[in-house]
Amino acid sequence: MDFRDELPVDHRLAQVYRVGAGLCGAALLVFGCLGLADGLAFFSTSGQPIAGLSTNGLLSLISILTALVLIVGAVIGGNVASSVNIIVGTLFVLSGFVNLTLLDSGANFLSFRIPNVIFSFVMGLLIATFGMYGRVSSKLPHDNPYWRSRHPQALPDEPVPTTQPAAAGRLLKPLT
Repeated sequence: MDFRDELPVDHRLAQVYRVGAGLCGAALLVFGCLGLADGLAFFSTSGQPIAGLSTNGLLSLISILTALVLIVGAVIGGNVASSVNIIVGTLFVLSGFVNLTLLDSGANFLSFRIPNVIFSFVMGLLIATFGMYGRVSSKLPHDNPYWRSRHPQALPDEPVPTTQPAAAGRLLKPLT
C-alpha cells in the first residue's frame, strides 16, 4: 500500500497547500540570497544580521535549499505540497528546539540567536498549518476528500451532507 494512494488528489484545498509552500519558500529564498550576497563567513558562530536575524553562509545556504524544496512542492501541488509543508514545518520546529539548546555554545554553527529561534518556531508552525489545513481534524465535513478517504464504508450512493451558512447565533445544519 502506497501512502499516496490513500490521499485524494482532486480537492480545492490544493491551492492552500501551494500558496503556503510558495510564500514561505519565497521568504526563505530572499533571506538566503541576501545572506549569500553579503559574502558572510560560512561557519561563523557570531553571524551577521540580515532582515533582523543572525545568519552566516551555512544558514543562508540551508535557507535556499529549504526554499527550493518548498517551491518544488508548490509547483507539484496537491498532496505533495501538503506533505512537504508538514515535513518542512515539523523540521523547522525541531530546528528551533535544537538551536535553542545550542545558543551561546561552540556548537552553534548556524549562528542562531533568540530571534532566529522564534522565527524558526513561527515559520515552522505556519508552514505546517498550511500543510495540515483541511486535512487534519476530527471534525472534517463529509464532503472533504480526506474524510471520504478515511471512511470508505460510506456508500457511494449515499448523499453527502453539506452545510449551509448559519443565521446569526445558530449552528450549521446539514441540508436535507
